[in-house]
Amino acid sequence: MKDSFLFLKDSDMFSHLRNLKYIPRWLVLFIDIILCLFSYYVASYLSLKLFANIDDVRVLSFAERISIILLIQIIFFWLFHTYSGVLRYSGFVDATKLLIAVSGNVALLSLVNFIFYVSSGIVLLFYTTLFIYGVISFLLLFCLRLATKMVYDYFTQNFGKITPIVIYGTQSAAIGIAKMLRTTQETKYKLVGFIDDDKNASQRLIMGVKVFHLNEDLVRKMIAKNIKAIIISPNKLKQIDLNTDLDIFLNNGLSILTSPPMSIWKDDMPTIKQIKSIQIEDLLERPCIKISTDNIAAQLKSKVILITGAAGSIGSEIVRQVINYNPTLIILLDQAESPMHTLKLELEEQHPKQNFSVFLGDVRNKERMEYMIDMYRPDYIYHAAAYKHVPLMEDNPVESVQVNIKGTKIMADLAVKYKVERFVMISTDKAVNPTNVMGASKRIAEIYVQSLFHKLNKSSENTTRFITTRFGNVLGSNGSVIPHFKSQIEKGGPVTVTHPDIIRYFMTIPEACMLVLEAGAMGVGGEIFVFDMGSPVKIVDLAKKMIRLAGYIPEVDIKIEYTGLRPGEKLYEELLNKKELTIETHHPKIMIAKVQEYEFDNVSLQIDELINHSKICKNFLTVSMMKKIVPEFLSKNSQYERLDV
Repeated sequence: MKDSFLFLKDSDMFSHLRNLKYIPRWLVLFIDIILCLFSYYVASYLSLKLFANIDDVRVLSFAERISIILLIQIIFFWLFHTYSGVLRYSGFVDATKLLIAVSGNVALLSLVNFIFYVSSGIVLLFYTTLFIYGVISFLLLFCLRLATKMVYDYFTQNFGKITPIVIYGTQSAAIGIAKMLRTTQETKYKLVGFIDDDKNASQRLIMGVKVFHLNEDLVRKMIAKNIKAIIISPNKLKQIDLNTDLDIFLNNGLSILTSPPMSIWKDDMPTIKQIKSIQIEDLLERPCIKISTDNIAAQLKSKVILITGAAGSIGSEIVRQVINYNPTLIILLDQAESPMHTLKLELEEQHPKQNFSVFLGDVRNKERMEYMIDMYRPDYIYHAAAYKHVPLMEDNPVESVQVNIKGTKIMADLAVKYKVERFVMISTDKAVNPTNVMGASKRIAEIYVQSLFHKLNKSSENTTRFITTRFGNVLGSNGSVIPHFKSQIEKGGPVTVTHPDIIRYFMTIPEACMLVLEAGAMGVGGEIFVFDMGSPVKIVDLAKKMIRLAGYIPEVDIKIEYTGLRPGEKLYEELLNKKELTIETHHPKIMIAKVQEYEFDNVSLQIDELINHSKICKNFLTVSMMKKIVPEFLSKNSQYERLDV
């Protein structure tokens, strides 16, 4: 029967090579011994040619001489484990071990030979033979490993599913990534070169590959070399202009990959599994906010912390950050059973020493909430529980009132009753001149807690400091635009954008939660803290960039469709950082909003009436009442616009 291996296709041959098990160590050692035996034969032959009479001064037979050399050589192989490496992944370290093992053998035998000659005049081994043996044996042992590696690399890089890549940068992080690609056992990428901003870069080689200068011809050269992707380290990401330096690659169909920061590398370099496609969050993220944690730590240490909406995007991140400040107990409140269970498993695994209690409940249920607060007596409450989706709340305004207003009122009243130290409410930028029910409901909740604090503060009865934080869209939160776009791209499109001119401000979840914790620590009560969110992002540009990051061409591979503004949606969110509308704080990115203040007695009656109206499920009546409390609430693209006439 003919050997079926001869008829394997290229891809089958590659798969066969990938599936081969490692050669046993004993077999590698056996092959090395055979090469050493051959080396000594050659060395002896060459010595005889050079010195015809050398055997006349020896007292050992040829068999005895070769036995001594091989025995000592095996001992050195064992000491340096030269046979334990995988041949096809051999590198500089393996070559060094071989050189030391062979040189050590030659040096030791030369020393023994010298001692014998000085003491007795007997020559056991000829120095020329030992030297030639050392050179030949090292070359053969090294070439065996080099040839194995080259053959394996040839098949994997030419017939396997290997992606030719370049690395952006030439500093330590880039070199570390390159070394990982060269030495890893998981062959996935073929290193073709490096990219450097230096104009003289093209004259250099690093690790045997070319360094390309970042210029207009670079993409053409990369396409000519069939390069498919660029790997860039997080350190390099911070040094370049993301909107120009990377767009040149994305616009030409090249994938952008990244590795974890050097600070979390294991074994001095990342692994193949840690090389991942760059995320849109990486390109939109601004320089990280720097907040002194000393004040937060001093306040939260040994405290009992209650976090409502703990299973949500913001709530769960607050939990993860609060744990770092060693509270006595964290109470997780949410009505979402499955996400809460997932969070519970995560905390049990990652923070087994932290005390926490999972409490299923609804902030609208006053009796259940009072039972919880009476039992645990929290020192701090971070109130993140809310309905937040604008179109859903536009269709269900009574539920928006029940959760966002009534739920907040219940938690705030109980905080006062049970003397909670601080109550931090999480609001939204949509509460600024609201054009939808959701934003209006959060504004009314702000009004309630702020006016409650001022009333109690005037009468010196207040022991609870009420603090509010406002921020805009959060990258990657549940139901936000980025996960939605990702899902549409994975399905092949189209990607839907409501309007070609719509813009939004974005911040990351960790940034948002740092703001919440900082506000809770720095607030004296009654403030509404807002955050300088930088420049707005055009949503259609965001969609196009996400399509390119996924390896597609916008409007060619994946279409973009405009669906029209949704009910309650506006093109431009209100700026929160206008100097005339804010008061500066000690932190340059955090300000206090100037807002109209309300008398608690008056607004409390209106809010109670609003909550009662919502119970009878009359949407227009409910929204009408909301507009009376918040006169600046003017509906946009909504059925409730008729109430503004």
